[in-house]
Amino acid sequence: MYKLKAETRKTTGRKVKKLRQEGILPGNIYGKGVKSQAVKLDRLELVKAFKDVGETGLIELEVGKGKHPVLVHNIQYDPVSEEPLHVDFHQVNLKEKTTAQVPVEFVGESPAEKRGEGTLVQYIDELEVEALPTDLPERFELDVSGLEEVEATLHIKDISYDKTKIEIEMDEEEIVAKVEPLREEEEAPPAPAETTEEEGEKGEADEEAKPEEEKEENPPENKEKEDK
Repeated sequence: MYKLKAETRKTTGRKVKKLRQEGILPGNIYGKGVKSQAVKLDRLELVKAFKDVGETGLIELEVGKGKHPVLVHNIQYDPVSEEPLHVDFHQVNLKEKTTAQVPVEFVGESPAEKRGEGTLVQYIDELEVEALPTDLPERFELDVSGLEEVEATLHIKDISYDKTKIEIEMDEEEIVAKVEPLREEEEAPPAPAETTEEEGEKGEADEEAKPEEEKEENPPENKEKEDK
């Protein structure tokens, strides 16, 4: 189990901005039958821990003399700098099942996509599961090397996992991966035809052939300027 240290936090509201400037990340611990507790910890240590365990890996969070088995439930990020602003830890009971979102990752390569016949599309990125905290998988791996043809699919039921310990809270018939047909490229609009010298002379001839009345109704611009 990953270990991380934190301290009780008394600073709240807008004053936490100063903590962030010092590289300290504000957070909270919550859980079933657990009184919410405000904490603070080193921002870089949290980033490192989250990179290693994600949302499904257990962390032993030490606060003072207390030790809390927690999952990283939510991290708020600055929309500009993308630096973490706040973290929520979900304290779990190691003897009770909990729910979590587990990512799905593809392994292998679809022959149909490799041949350029289609595009492999991932329909589901995460699966909601229920399991004991110690049984939560870091990820689900789905082998796509069997997708030989366009329109071929893989479903949740095609994912290998220990069904005695993990329950997926979704319909097993839902599509996770599919080889979609390639989209036809849109045809470029035809380029405007260039006016040849011969066509230009013909246009001038047609203008000369117009009745005098029509010419008077639509006089050339340069003619108007001369009259003025």
